Formats: sequence, structure tokens, C-alpha cells
Amino acid sequence: MKAAAIQDVKKFAIIDIPKPTPDNSKVIIEIIKTGICGSDIHNWVAGNPKGLVMGHEFTGKVIDKGSRIDLNIGDRVTALPISPCGHCEACESGNMQYCSETWTHAIGLSLDNPGGLTDTIAVRPDMVLKLPDNVTDEEGAMIEPTAVGLHAIHLADIKVGDKVLIVGGGIIGLVSAMFAKLEGAEYVAISETNIARGKKSVTLNVADEFFDAKDPNFIKNIYTKVPKGFDKVIDCSGNSKAVESGLMSVKVGGTIVLVGVSSKPIEFLSVLAVMKELTIKGAIAYTKEEFKKCIELIANKKIDVMKFVDDIVPLEDTQKAYERLTNGIDDAVKILVDPKK
Repeated sequence: MKAAAIQDVKKFAIIDIPKPTPDNSKVIIEIIKTGICGSDIHNWVAGNPKGLVMGHEFTGKVIDKGSRIDLNIGDRVTALPISPCGHCEACESGNMQYCSETWTHAIGLSLDNPGGLTDTIAVRPDMVLKLPDNVTDEEGAMIEPTAVGLHAIHLADIKVGDKVLIVGGGIIGLVSAMFAKLEGAEYVAISETNIARGKKSVTLNVADEFFDAKDPNFIKNIYTKVPKGFDKVIDCSGNSKAVESGLMSVKVGGTIVLVGVSSKPIEFLSVLAVMKELTIKGAIAYTKEEFKKCIELIANKKIDVMKFVDDIVPLEDTQKAYERLTNGIDDAVKILVDPKK
């Protein structure tokens, strides 16, 4: 079957890989839609690992139910792509997202478990979740990134009346902004280097204001609008300048949640955190309950995730889609891939 695999730095190749075979355990899923994630982009930019078939945000159809006797052939499903051990302290506390084995065999993030940039995948049975009939195929592929944003907001502990800055206007940033509003934030701002994306966050009504992160007067503009600084800052960019801008923008005693991932060391002036006595938290993925909660919110029409989807492309256009998401001028934040298109 055809798959889009990393070939080199910023380059995909359409290759042939074998279809997974039933083993009476894993659920075999035919991919319907799969999303392009920011962490996928990091691997593509690095060109590593070569041969990796990404795509850990997906909707699919069950073609072999493995050991899941509660599933039926043809059921529409999604899944947590992670591979937790199930018996460590993290797993037993309900926080399998930071189990040491969580990413070892993750779907679309490890060479031994191809993701949704292909036709058919095999998923460990305990991670598979059936989709309600009123959740569309496209919405199903949006559940995973939505859960990442929900987890970040939970860690930030947003209070009614809070002023919140989201650093980075990609999909995780926009979803985080949406949830900050739902949690009662009084004022939500987005900072972005991509002006088109920044303006889009306001147009989509998830942010009240956009600040141009490249503006030499960025910090001055922040404090003109929010004189005491932001109560909470959520960094969804993962680079040194962005993190430092967050430290400078948060109020004394405030909280910063680091969601953005970097493959390089992050440098910032620690004195900013020390003098303000900041709380700095890392955020990775989500809990299983948060993942399920996002399915519920989408099914009950409490949130609209489709407003973030800019395009749906065939597998052959995966390369073009990644280029569009990284060119720095396009306002696209989420592109889905349809392997059957």
C-alpha cells in the first residue's frame, strides 16, 4: 500500500509498505482522514527518522477488531496513538502521557508503527475509541490535537476573569485559546510571527487580540494593553525567543505552561522567572479522560473544531501541505490528508 514517508530534510517520498496483518490483538483500521501535527512538522524539517510514516491524528474504519470484542467491522474509530506500559506510577495515576514507554511505539511517531499517512494501520486495542455517529470523519481527526489544547488549559488552571496570552497561533495555540475562553478567561491574546495566522485567530473568535511577535515594541504593546501582565501564558511555539517573551509578558506570581516542543536547547533569562516567582509547567499530550472529553464536547456541539480545518488533500499532496504550513505567510493552521482522495 502507498504511504508518505520521510525521505530527507523537508522531503517526503511516496513509498510502498506492507499492509498490517491481523494478529488477534491489534485493531486493524482503514484510514479515512488524518491530520498534520506540529510535532510531525519537526520531524519533516529535520528529515529524521528516515522512513517514518507519520500521522497520529486520525479517523478510521475497523476492518479487523483484533481482541476488541465490543467493536464491529465497519465501526468508525479514532485512537490515542501512545504506547504506555500500563503499570508504572504515571499510568496508575491516570497520567500515562508521561509514562517512560508512552512514545516508544507510538502510532505515527515510531518506525515500527506507521501512522495515518497511509491506507491501513494497526493499533493496540486498549487505545481505540469508537466515534459517535454525530462526529464526522473530519472532526474525528481533530480530536487528538484538541485534547492537547485541553490538557494545556487544565495545567494552566484558568480562572474566571484571567488574562491569558497564547504564544504561537498554530492549531494547538488556537485550540488552547478556544478552551481558555470556555474556562472563563476575560481576555485572550495570541502572539505570532506569521501575521496572517495572528489575524486569523481574531477572525475565528478564539482570541480578542493579536500581537505581532516581530514588532520591536512587542513587550511595550503588551503592557500598554495589560499593565500588570498576563495571569497565564501558554507557549505553543517551543523556541527561545518565544519562551522569553512569555516570561516577560506574565505577571508577578503568574503561570507559564510550555506546550511547544523543541529539538534544540531553550535559552532564557532565568532571572525573569526567579524575580517574578513564576510557576513553570511542562505539558505533554493529554490524559485518556481528556481525550474522551473532547469526543464528548465535539459530539454535543459544545465546540467547533472544523473552523480550524483549512484544506483536505490527497496523499500525493502531503509534501505541498507541509510546505504550506511552514512557509510563514499562509494563514493555514490545520490540513487533513485523505489517503483515498
